[in-house]
Amino acid sequence: MAFNVLVVDDSAVMRQMVVRTLRMSGLPLGTVLEAGNGEEGLFVLQEQWVDLLLLDINMPVMNGEEMLRRLRAAPETASLPVIVVSTEGSETRLAALHELGAAIVRKPFAPETLRDTILRVTGVTDAEYYGPVPVTSDDSDF
Repeated sequence: MAFNVLVVDDSAVMRQMVVRTLRMSGLPLGTVLEAGNGEEGLFVLQEQWVDLLLLDINMPVMNGEEMLRRLRAAPETASLPVIVVSTEGSETRLAALHELGAAIVRKPFAPETLRDTILRVTGVTDAEYYGPVPVTSDDSDF
């Protein structure tokens, strides 16, 4: 199973870092798309199917919170798994995003943290991610 991912952040450098971290996480990736703000992100979602959205909060034109509200209001994207990747310090704002169904990963983060959060929000199990555990037979009777 390969994940098609959209990374929305106004910083091109941060988008590159998130994409690099995604690749380091070991997750099977399909298409990785990028957008510089929420408005661009919504346009990408009209044109492309994604399995996961990684979203910054503080951006010009349309911030991440507004984009998330619009996603949740549209039937075709209401259940899209979203992970907010941000340095946001306001617990009130983070709680509001969580209420909208977003998981939160705070910058900076390790590839393992991102991988584990992606697996949790997408509902992929360890067996699906890591594959079946090989069973060896030594012809023992139990």
